[in-house]
Amino acid sequence: MRLLGINIPDNKRVDIALRYFYGIGPGLSLVILENTKINPSKKAKDLTPEELNKIKDFIEKNYKIEGELRQVVRSNISLLKDTGSYRGARHSRKLPVRGQRTKTNSRTVRGNARKTVGSGKRKVELK
Repeated sequence: MRLLGINIPDNKRVDIALRYFYGIGPGLSLVILENTKINPSKKAKDLTPEELNKIKDFIEKNYKIEGELRQVVRSNISLLKDTGSYRGARHSRKLPVRGQRTKTNSRTVRGNARKTVGSGKRKVELK
């Protein structure tokens, strides 16, 4: 079943199936179902077309999801970079932004993921 361009699994409960949208989590899916007066324990395949339209209309009117939300996030990051803030500099260098340590962790962010111990170490140049 497709809703707003996203494939929703049929065999899952509606509150779980709504989480397949980028920008809708556990809490927000329950808020959506509460406002549209749909039972959260109902399976997605059991939804009627009227209920699907209710969900679709409510999401479109009240929330930004998928591409629109990704665009907002991308523009927020570019604003941080343009203003020259510390967070923007961390984003542009592809380093952790929220205060995590980088001496031992953050291998994936730095692009230094090792399969075995010692194989991915950066070589220190001899002076």
